[in-house]
Amino acid sequence: MTSGADGPKPTPPASGEEKTTGLGTFGGVYTPSILTILGVIMYLRFGWVVGNVGLLGSLIIVTLACSITFLTALSISAIATDRVVRVGGAYYMISRSLGIETGGAVGIPLYFAQALSVALYTIGFAESVVSAFGFFNQLYVALVVTVLVAVLAITSAEIAVKAQYVIMAAIALSLLSLAFGSPLSNTHIELWGVADGEPFWQVFAVFFPAVTGIMAGVNMSGDLKNPSKSIPKGTLAAVGTGYAIYMILPIFLASRADAATLVSDPLVMRQIAYWGPAILLGVWGATLSSAIGSILGAPRVLQALARDGVLPNWMSFLGKGSGANDEPRLGTAVTLGIVIVAVSVGDLNLIAPVLTMFFLTTYLVLNVSAGIEGFLNSPSFRPLFRVHWSLSALGALGCLGVMFLINPIATLLAGAIVAGIFFLLQRRELQTAWGDARRGIWMLLLRTSLFQLGNSPDAKHWRPNFLVLSGSPMQRWGLIEFANALSHNRGLFTVASILPTGSRQVSQQKEMEVTINNYLLKRGVQALVRVVTAPDPYEGTERLVEIYGLGQVVPDTVLMGNSENVESRDRYCALVTRLHRAERNVVLFREAETARPSLRRSSRQIDVWWGGLNDNGSLMLILADLLRSDVEWRGANLCLKLVVPDQAAAEQAQANLDRLTDELRIRAEPSVLVANGRPFEDILRESSRSADRIFIGMALPDHDFPSYYKRLLSRVAALPTTVFVLAAPRFKFTQVLAEE
Repeated sequence: MTSGADGPKPTPPASGEEKTTGLGTFGGVYTPSILTILGVIMYLRFGWVVGNVGLLGSLIIVTLACSITFLTALSISAIATDRVVRVGGAYYMISRSLGIETGGAVGIPLYFAQALSVALYTIGFAESVVSAFGFFNQLYVALVVTVLVAVLAITSAEIAVKAQYVIMAAIALSLLSLAFGSPLSNTHIELWGVADGEPFWQVFAVFFPAVTGIMAGVNMSGDLKNPSKSIPKGTLAAVGTGYAIYMILPIFLASRADAATLVSDPLVMRQIAYWGPAILLGVWGATLSSAIGSILGAPRVLQALARDGVLPNWMSFLGKGSGANDEPRLGTAVTLGIVIVAVSVGDLNLIAPVLTMFFLTTYLVLNVSAGIEGFLNSPSFRPLFRVHWSLSALGALGCLGVMFLINPIATLLAGAIVAGIFFLLQRRELQTAWGDARRGIWMLLLRTSLFQLGNSPDAKHWRPNFLVLSGSPMQRWGLIEFANALSHNRGLFTVASILPTGSRQVSQQKEMEVTINNYLLKRGVQALVRVVTAPDPYEGTERLVEIYGLGQVVPDTVLMGNSENVESRDRYCALVTRLHRAERNVVLFREAETARPSLRRSSRQIDVWWGGLNDNGSLMLILADLLRSDVEWRGANLCLKLVVPDQAAAEQAQANLDRLTDELRIRAEPSVLVANGRPFEDILRESSRSADRIFIGMALPDHDFPSYYKRLLSRVAALPTTVFVLAAPRFKFTQVLAEE
């Protein structure tokens, strides 16, 4: 890929063939995932769950929670088998599907959530050690364990995974000890728990984080020998194993202890197990395995963020890898520093709910990514593991619902943080070399919108769609600036250039369009760009107006500069005539020879020379009001000027204009000018010489239109910038202004 101006240029991705070294499915995906699933909640909170909602309630909660996790695992499998998943796991998947801004908005919080999770797990380990032995200092134990876990990760990911095999053995031993244990007393199985137990959804919210460990294996994507095969197999196997264990455990717990004991004693498993210390070993193993999984995953997300240029340029060193397996040792060292600070603070209870929200946000966005890809059914999306988009959508809704059940305030806070990062990254305009699903989304919306527009124009929601015949934008910037002011990022306009036939090849025309588009974007203008060739510019304009557009979205208003060239004036006027017959509005922009000094917005004046509420008058009033809506013209005074022959007609005309502006709900200052025998040219020059923009309607073109246009230009000579308006026939612009 290529990064933006403030990002590095990482090494291009390698091809998709299988690596000769790396972790396999069992060690790289299944082991870290299942160890995170069978975590602290299983040992310290599952008895509380069973006691509160009973055996049947527990089985329902486990099934619902695992269903959401299973749907997310299906989405992950679909994405992983469609493309090679490299360093970064969930961030890599999201950024390649929904764009780098969305990936970064989720990836940055995910990194901090995983880093701070290490502190949560090591503090939990220290608390259990202190409660068991009593004479240790909790802070020192947590710091020592944190450093040891980080050293293990820095040394080698493979060594860290092998260490998890020992932990898995300890957890397996604890489960066997629990299976061969004995009841505390003669116990009646409670199907629905204690009478005054906690509400069902509150218990569900406590249990759900137990089954959200599937990302532990996905985060190791860069260290896997074959991610496309290992991630689906290992993740789905871990979800299935976790579901089976969590469905069996309630039977043991409900049959060996009464509901009250299950609720009151967090370590009730220790009492009913065959060998009690095995449960303590399981608790320690669960915290350590979760800490190892997080310290392995967080630096790899950080490495991917740095390589893609999401992080600031001065942090690009974090993208470097070490050794044959490209391990992020620098990122691990930075993560260790963050974790040590968090452990030293000690109390992470306030931010723990937000961290959980970040994990769930990642699952939600992964489901959205797979759902969108499946729904769009793009030719490029061909996963070996196919999942219907509705299942991914159901998983996304499940994640969102669980987030609000767990903590609504933390959900909103996490959403605000993700949105803030997204908009910051969007402002940096990061560039990538990969495509994402956003273009497919816009294409789908475009197709739907085109067919929804229908064939009949809606006057109430009309807005000009300009075709700006500017030629080189640098030479006629005033035209583009005027069109941009009228559209102000609500309407469409196209900047068109017509070149002589043979002057450019098709590929060169496309390159020129890209150059013009980049020039417009740098100056803050969003416009479509079209470059065509024709034997003659007038003929080229007619062709372009005739064929350009898509469905009902065609330029209805042609904006051109005025023609001062006497030799080509006849052809110019003939073009205006043909555009009018083609039922297009024609707007001729005559820029003043001498630029007026820039005035305060509230001091600017727009003059509309009124000839009645006919088509020209209505269109001029609409354009003038749109111009005043632009930020550069906001607060300008709109003067509606009408010339009458004598004073007797002035009073009635003034009353009519006052009533008209009230009915049309347009803030305009009516001004009735009495001619008293003076020619219109003199009145125009005297009244509008201090205006900043002048709108004048044009007569319907006839055989003598060139002579008329010559007289029109002479009328406005030496006046400020003037806009000549000729409304298209048969479109009722009065309905655009009318109240109903």
